[in-house]
Amino acid sequence: MTSAKSPRHKHIVLTSHPGQSGNQACPIQWGKPDPNERGPVIATLGNRSHRNAIGTHSGGYAVYRALAIASGSLERDHRADLTNTAPTTAIGPHPSWGDPHKIVSLDPFGALDNGLFSDLRAQGYDIRPSIAITKAHINLPELQEAVTKGRLNVDGKILKPGGELVVTKAAIEPVWHLPGIAHRFGVAESDLRRTLFEQTGGMFPELVTRPDLEVFLPPIGGHTVYILGDLDAITDPERPLAVRIHDECNGSDVFGSDICTCRPYLVHGIEVALTTAQAGGAGVVIYARKEGRALGEVTKFLVYNARKRQEGGDRADTYFARTECVAGVQDMRFQELMPDVMHWLGMTRIDQFVSMSNLKYDAVTESGIEIVERVTIPEDLIPADAQVEINAKKAAGYYTEDDVPDESDLAQTIGRQYEDVQ
Repeated sequence: MTSAKSPRHKHIVLTSHPGQSGNQACPIQWGKPDPNERGPVIATLGNRSHRNAIGTHSGGYAVYRALAIASGSLERDHRADLTNTAPTTAIGPHPSWGDPHKIVSLDPFGALDNGLFSDLRAQGYDIRPSIAITKAHINLPELQEAVTKGRLNVDGKILKPGGELVVTKAAIEPVWHLPGIAHRFGVAESDLRRTLFEQTGGMFPELVTRPDLEVFLPPIGGHTVYILGDLDAITDPERPLAVRIHDECNGSDVFGSDICTCRPYLVHGIEVALTTAQAGGAGVVIYARKEGRALGEVTKFLVYNARKRQEGGDRADTYFARTECVAGVQDMRFQELMPDVMHWLGMTRIDQFVSMSNLKYDAVTESGIEIVERVTIPEDLIPADAQVEINAKKAAGYYTEDDVPDESDLAQTIGRQYEDVQ
């Protein structure tokens, strides 16, 4: 079946028909430690015979690319000039990259340099990165306040006198290995494919017509990783490592809404990461695009209204019940996929895990990464209106207060751990 002809548009062959399997030019062997043996993920649309993945690059932004092409702002056959776009810092490879069960939701070889798969590139294959790594400075006003109050020290290398933090950062697009995703959730791959097809309104017919295509680039947000200190310390169990995995909350993270602890906890995580980096280790903050527990901001605001208008006002005992009334579930973040980015970084041990979420803790430890201590947010950083959230999470078993280090001794603890290995 084809589209109608027009002066600017080519025929478009739909993929909703069976009989197209087995035509991959470059089959992907997921979990192979050698990138050339594993093969590149090719999700570009210029030459459809080259494709070996379902979906396309850019996640949710692919829709904007479609608008740009439809409006004539972008050429349909544009190919990215990747000159000088290679990572500024090398990450990996790590042993976890060759374990098909450790990483199933991103492409560990996605941070491409222009030399990788050069033979295929020379043959005209449009191979694009799904991970970009660069250097940057970030500046949060709370950090300057922490310096003034004596919680942080300016070292001139990681934390500059003006309050700027020197970081390595990576942007990661989701790349799903469907057999691995199905195994991670304990479901049949065929059921996973059919449900993904149905619940996206049939957006990706190849999910059900091309069982030979095992890799899917879903149209969702990915992760941004901020690394402070020496990257080598991330994989060195003899050096301290602090990690904050933070799920997106636009209202708090960007606009400072005081109904939750998201921005305060994010900033606190950065403080702990910085302190650890300054003690000779590394600090990592992972920011996941999962707004409103992956329920979306519209659902979040509807729940806000329902909570505040209920009889008796906003209460911890009905916090999650109101979410379930609107969304049907309390949470759709599915932390089972979250540790993949940690395995991409090569983590095997985390000394300070800046989160009290049992869901996150269980996902990380069950994936094989050791967590030594869990670091809670100090009470004086919790906004008054966020007490309902904290109490609700504790009551629901989301949070635990066991084995929490004394915040006043945290920096000294990190420092002692580093001194012990010198």
